[in-house]
Amino acid sequence: MAQFLQQLVNGLSIGSIYALMAVGYSLVYSIMNFSNFAHGSVIMLGAYLGYYSMTLLGLPFWLAFIAAALGTALIAVVLERLAYKPLRDRKATFLYFIITAMGASIFIDNFVIATIGPTPKMFPAVFAQGPILFGKIALGRIDLAMFVISAICLAALIIFIDYTKMGKAIQATSFNMKASTLMGINTNMVIFIVFAIGGALAGIAGVLYGMKYQVFPQIGGITLKSFIAAVFGGLGSLPGALLGALVLGLVETLVSGYLSTQYRDLIAFLILITMLIVRPSGIMGKNAEDKA
Repeated sequence: MAQFLQQLVNGLSIGSIYALMAVGYSLVYSIMNFSNFAHGSVIMLGAYLGYYSMTLLGLPFWLAFIAAALGTALIAVVLERLAYKPLRDRKATFLYFIITAMGASIFIDNFVIATIGPTPKMFPAVFAQGPILFGKIALGRIDLAMFVISAICLAALIIFIDYTKMGKAIQATSFNMKASTLMGINTNMVIFIVFAIGGALAGIAGVLYGMKYQVFPQIGGITLKSFIAAVFGGLGSLPGALLGALVLGLVETLVSGYLSTQYRDLIAFLILITMLIVRPSGIMGKNAEDKA
């Protein structure tokens, strides 16, 4: 029983990071109707921004954390204005958005490799090494920080979406962009805010993930897990993305703990394939055949 509870704690920890990634991913999808595969590169840049803010600039963790979130929010907005807005202005189909997102991701990843290098980097120690013990359950201090920070960010996002004027505008635009424009909503501003929020969440996720593991140019590959979580919960659904991320985190840790780490990714992609066959819209998603 103690081992099972330990795996649940570990699963909630990594699932909370997946949730930050998946929610930002799903936010963009809900408005733009395409899968932003450059999201992983923004996560990677957030990890590097946090690392260099602490090592080169000597900022304390909380300032480096804020700097990374603001930096990736700016990067995401610039990416949208340079890469996606011209396509929106020409009313391009979603396929062109996906190709552009892939190209942007490849460019950013290789630019980082060419300038910074492929060598992994370790964050300076922020928390004490010893775990917090609850009986036979050991809770790592970094894991606790990951869960708490993720929970605060997600709660703030839910409050923003449900109880602010801009949040209502985001909901309306995700439901029908053309009708929202006719009702006087500035959809360009909505898209700007959505990319800024998604970028900030990506930066936060990148810093937390980099602190727990390492910072390297391919760290953005973890966004595949956020994609699986978003598909499982329902692309375009924020509660679905949150649910899918937590379930995926729990499944991965349970598989790693009771079977083998070699089966972790296999099971994750099996979940993706099964969901696409059985219920393509996801658990809490809406049917939309023209979305990808």
